[in-house]
Amino acid sequence: MSHRLFPLAALAATVTMAAGMEQEQNTAPTAFVYDPIFLEHDTGPGFPESADRLRWLTVHLADLPWNRRLLRLAPDEGIDPLHWITKIHHADYVEALRSACTDGHQTVGGSPDSPISRGSYEAAVRAVGATLTAVDAVMTGQARNAFAAVRPPGHHAMPGGAKGFCLFGNAAIAARYAQEKHGVERVMIVDWDVHHGDGTQEIFYDDPSVFFFSTHQYPFYPGPSGAAANTGAGAGEGSNLNVPLAAGSGDGAVLEAFDAQLAEAFRRFRPELIIISAGFDAHEADPLGQLGWTSQVYGELTRKVRALARGQGHERIVSVLEGGYSKEAMTTGVAEHLEALAE
Repeated sequence: MSHRLFPLAALAATVTMAAGMEQEQNTAPTAFVYDPIFLEHDTGPGFPESADRLRWLTVHLADLPWNRRLLRLAPDEGIDPLHWITKIHHADYVEALRSACTDGHQTVGGSPDSPISRGSYEAAVRAVGATLTAVDAVMTGQARNAFAAVRPPGHHAMPGGAKGFCLFGNAAIAARYAQEKHGVERVMIVDWDVHHGDGTQEIFYDDPSVFFFSTHQYPFYPGPSGAAANTGAGAGEGSNLNVPLAAGSGDGAVLEAFDAQLAEAFRRFRPELIIISAGFDAHEADPLGQLGWTSQVYGELTRKVRALARGQGHERIVSVLEGGYSKEAMTTGVAEHLEALAE
């Protein structure tokens, strides 16, 4: 009998290998999720978080040769974003935002740093849908990794209110979606925006299943939430790691933080999915931050995250746009990040 089993085993191995190769060939390097409805979130004249950010980006990408390697996706109509938004945000806040936008108010809940317009609610809901589409693309093998080019941003949004240009916590909602929809047990959120993601931290501060890692300028907006002493609470103690960086510290400080603190966090936590809160306002050209990063560092940081993920046996990375308020940051900075994802 053994002389018959060997060919069958070899055939099975060959079929398995061929299936794996076929899946790899059918997997796009990077999904790029976008919807022009994001331009309908009108924050008013002169406001730094404006629709120009995505106009700059989309025009710039069109001229890059590797842009053809991106898998272009729109938010999946089969996803109900509101179902997942209310996993993170209070239902009364969601309704207050919808009503305020419908009535043409300029703010919701007295949050003057998060202006809104009639189009803001639909844009924010659609931004969540785009982010969840990015998660699906990665978790189902449609793409190796994904970038959700969305606005409004999300990492300051609190469970019960808007804050700091942010309406819904896109990255936080994506983490919970990955856990409940795809069975992911451990999600790591890596936030390299110049501002500390206090909303994301607040949402998962006592949750050991989501590790929040943040590099950010400190002291700076939003204040003491970004202190290194804030390491989580209760069951989540040790699952929150803030790395405050001094103004003017440049590329070297953040690269060192990734090589040391982030690498150690990966080894201990062993994330099954990485979500990047990808802010580009630490760029040297940005009008709001003073960390002084070059465009090139965004590619270097991306490669480091990819290498750490490979060390866990996968490359499941979903990147979600947060801040970035200069044309240079939103063109060359984001392009460096995307090119590194698509390599």
